[in-house]
Amino acid sequence: MADLVYPKESYYLTGIFYSIQNQLGSTGKEKQYADAIEIVFKNSKDDYEREKEIILPFIGGEIGGNRVDFIFRKIILIDAKAKSYITREDYRQMIRYLEASKLKLGIIVNFRGSKIQIKRVINLK
Repeated sequence: MADLVYPKESYYLTGIFYSIQNQLGSTGKEKQYADAIEIVFKNSKDDYEREKEIILPFIGGEIGGNRVDFIFRKIILIDAKAKSYITREDYRQMIRYLEASKLKLGIIVNFRGSKIQIKRVINLK
């Protein structure tokens, strides 16, 4: 466990995601799952930001237009999905967000599949 990035927080978030999946099932929309995550965060008085813009640095300037669903406790990015499966592009998107935000851990959670999918993405830079 010592080598894991934010193991306690990841475990906590996984419990939240499974709880939401158990209550809402796998047929909801992405926004509904994100709303459920926000309700849990508010009720637990967790520190979070929703739909935070991630600014990408670019040759003496910045490029906006990218939004991550949540930043949890200022240390973990969370991207909620409701699709058949997590794609390589979802993974690449999270890597871009992590590199731009300089955070170490991102979690992609997909509620739509036959079972919940939770992927931890580590920023190696």
